[in-house]
Amino acid sequence: MRFEEGVDVITRINECYSKMSKGKKSIATYICDHYEQAVFMTAAELGKIVGMSESTVVRFAMSLGYDGYPAFQKALAAWVSDKFGSVEKVGRRFGKSSEGEILSAILHSDISNIEHTINNIDVAAFRTAVDIILKARTVYIVGLRSCEPLADFLHFYLNIIRGNNVLIKTTSISEMFEQMIRIGDRDCIIGISFPRYSMRTLKCMEFANDRNAKVITITDSVHSPMNLYSSCNLLAKSEMASIVDSLTAPLSVINALVVALCMRKPQEVQADLKMLEETWNNYQVYMNDEIDFASDAPMIGYPLTRNKENYK
Repeated sequence: MRFEEGVDVITRINECYSKMSKGKKSIATYICDHYEQAVFMTAAELGKIVGMSESTVVRFAMSLGYDGYPAFQKALAAWVSDKFGSVEKVGRRFGKSSEGEILSAILHSDISNIEHTINNIDVAAFRTAVDIILKARTVYIVGLRSCEPLADFLHFYLNIIRGNNVLIKTTSISEMFEQMIRIGDRDCIIGISFPRYSMRTLKCMEFANDRNAKVITITDSVHSPMNLYSSCNLLAKSEMASIVDSLTAPLSVINALVVALCMRKPQEVQADLKMLEETWNNYQVYMNDEIDFASDAPMIGYPLTRNKENYK
């Protein structure tokens, strides 16, 4: 495959991924998830790590448009160097700024991301996502690295709205598949990934797609590799103003998704929330966690039944 000059190595991997063989996909996944180590490996060392031959690694490099493995390794080194050089770029941008100016710049950047998302998100896709989630037997959610808090947040609220939700949370690809072993055509998976994209998340979505499950992605653009196996794409801008991933707009999309789901089944959600509130009240979840046996005040929701014989 031919690429225009200046296209970085990770972009090339993302664009070629869907057409790769299983062996090459394993190499791509390892490189994208462990680029700090891969950049120093020879073709033989990389092949040994992923269980492939040295010649397969060389062919992988050439399939991305490089003359050979040394050219690929040089391109990967340049990408890694540019990534870690982002700290220096932040220093040049904010080096002479006060804390107040930094605060204002970052907040305005997040506002810009939200405005871009409002103007470009596909409302029909959003509506489809709500339908899919409500009809699914089981909803699987996967988000790794900096996207992990987004997956946790969505999982927390989906558990209030509906049952049978699985948060895929592990560092091992094999364990991720073990958690998804029962996924089928009555289920759906929500994959959350933003630059730098997680190939492990993409692997989960590919597996779900192969099992005929519905696939929803929350990602940043139409060029994201996360769209390869998704039938419903929710795009939220996440352009970084610093070394920190800006996930403000993605979180807003998730907030909207939760509210829309609640509005589709308000009575059920209200009943569940009422039961949760009673449980929180009775078990003092959001009050004092310590029980003061010296006090005559009853526990919330329970009458005081003290037996002085128990305290002798």
